[in-house]
Amino acid sequence: MKGLARQLLILLLSFSTTFLWAQHEGDHSGHDHDAAGHVESTAEEGHADGHESSGEKKKFNPSPLVMGHIGDAHEFHIWGHLALPLPCITYEDGHGLSFFSSSAFHHGTMAYNGYVLDHGVLRKAINFPTREEVQLDVIHTDEEGHEHYVHTEEIKDAAGKISEHKTIHYQGQTYDLEASSKIFSASSWIDFSITKNVFTMLLATILLFVIFFGMKRFYANNEGKAPRGLTNFMEPFFEFMRDEVVKPSIGPKWEKYMGLIMSLFFFILACNLLGLIPFFPGSGNVMGNISVTIVLALITFLVVNLSGNKHYWQHIFWMPNVPVPIKILFIPIELAGLFIKPFTLLIRLFANITAGHTIILSLVCLIFIFGDVGQNVGGASVGAVVATLFVAFMNLLELLVAFLQAFIFALLSSLYIGAAVEEHHHEEAHH
Repeated sequence: MKGLARQLLILLLSFSTTFLWAQHEGDHSGHDHDAAGHVESTAEEGHADGHESSGEKKKFNPSPLVMGHIGDAHEFHIWGHLALPLPCITYEDGHGLSFFSSSAFHHGTMAYNGYVLDHGVLRKAINFPTREEVQLDVIHTDEEGHEHYVHTEEIKDAAGKISEHKTIHYQGQTYDLEASSKIFSASSWIDFSITKNVFTMLLATILLFVIFFGMKRFYANNEGKAPRGLTNFMEPFFEFMRDEVVKPSIGPKWEKYMGLIMSLFFFILACNLLGLIPFFPGSGNVMGNISVTIVLALITFLVVNLSGNKHYWQHIFWMPNVPVPIKILFIPIELAGLFIKPFTLLIRLFANITAGHTIILSLVCLIFIFGDVGQNVGGASVGAVVATLFVAFMNLLELLVAFLQAFIFALLSSLYIGAAVEEHHHEEAHH
């Protein structure tokens, strides 16, 4: 009976997950893929020419929806048109820091402070005439009555690279939109906003502080007593990581790096688990953002190489007991290995988490594909059943992946640190 109850609970949770994601998709399906320019119909061209395209049937394309939902956003979608706005913090040349709420954009229909919200992404309108809150012009209205305020055009350069050019209309004038500065691209402003992913990371950090300071307080006030409740639940994870990962991998100096490895493991795990929740305060795809995994891998890279002893660097630049020609051949290989290790760390974590979210969202899209975008109720029902069963399996798999990827990242970081701080005593064999 207990096994049956667990299976029913898993199916119920999976159905809830499928329903919530499907409701989210249904609210925004027409808006998202039309504005992204990926709808396979001639509706937009018909409006542009002043004609109604009546014979063409709009086809559902899940790609823009999936890519949009696994990306970051400046608001949490709750239900229908209800969304939880998040703080926007920008720095702009000549204007300094600005603080405002994403609710000022009214789901992308308004411009505020010279900025617009394009599908949850903040963009700056170049040479916009006012910094007040103003209503944007509607660029076009699709077959389903959705109004679109941002025009996206794909541009291919001479090398064949495709980029997106986004514009808005205000009082009959067209204004280009500019994304914020990135590592490899510069613009006139920087986005420091509390986005959905940033909110999830802050929430994970707060939860971990509460849990571990609570455990510390319990041990201080109950010395010699068996742990209870949450402390009893967390203690096996902590002891396993300490005794089976940190100590064997790093060796005698394990205590020095214990805090780092535990922080990496529990932070990645907490973000992954929050990402499996399809509603607020979950749904943030933190580890599916490559910027986050780059920073985590960079931390490991710096700790490993700043902690490396002379034996570690000797085995990279001038390996002992190896012929000189082989040493010269191996130096560039070993140097490349310094960067390949953190690169594999960030790619493995990013790819596995992104793949899981993508598969679950693609399964939810079966409801719209089978249902012919609301035209076939029977097909939508079949799609809902199929999606629920597969989402149940994927939820279990993603729960395992959430733990597994946190474990692998912590384990490999420990192994890299252990190799860097390991002491070699060649002379001890002859004492």
